[in-house]
Amino acid sequence: MWRTRLLRMAVAGAAALAVAALVVWWQVGHLAGPATPGTMAGAARVGGAFNLTDQAGRTVTDQTYRGRLMLVYFGFTFCPDVCPTDLQVMAQALDLLGPSSAEVQPLFVTVDPERDTPGRMAEYVGLFDERIGGLTGTPEQIAEIAKGYKVYYRKAKGSDPESYTMDHSAFIYLMGRDGAFLEVFPHGTTPERLAEAVRKHL
Repeated sequence: MWRTRLLRMAVAGAAALAVAALVVWWQVGHLAGPATPGTMAGAARVGGAFNLTDQAGRTVTDQTYRGRLMLVYFGFTFCPDVCPTDLQVMAQALDLLGPSSAEVQPLFVTVDPERDTPGRMAEYVGLFDERIGGLTGTPEQIAEIAKGYKVYYRKAKGSDPESYTMDHSAFIYLMGRDGAFLEVFPHGTTPERLAEAVRKHL
């Protein structure tokens, strides 16, 4: 059933990816100012407090993950291409880090809380790596964390009401042990580049 729905959404997803590419271009230029290739740093205004629900149905906040680095990614479980690719990059980067990966908490935050329940999030993140936490919440809670991370998202225009897709920006955010913003990586970053950047902050 999952695969059938994902295939049906692939065509609509192509248009969404085009929009997302424009959003990425805009955000790369505005999120944190001047940057070195592949990363941006120094944007203290990115991130902040949040209150969400993890894939086990437990309430979590930004304080839950203090003491570990965080890799934070925003997407949705019906995403046909970009999200699966970026989550796989995160999983492979964790493998490259070896035992040090225990000091990193990867998080997948939905921008589609209407469909992405804790149970669905658990099933989805489990397809990539059991270390990835899946976070959902009310539309208001998702809007709040998205605002803090400067994330763009909206339901794609003209989408089927039952099997719609979402336009959204696609970045992996690296946050410090204290929750402070460190770097951000655009779609297309390699697992090796991500692991290298994380290793510098361990």
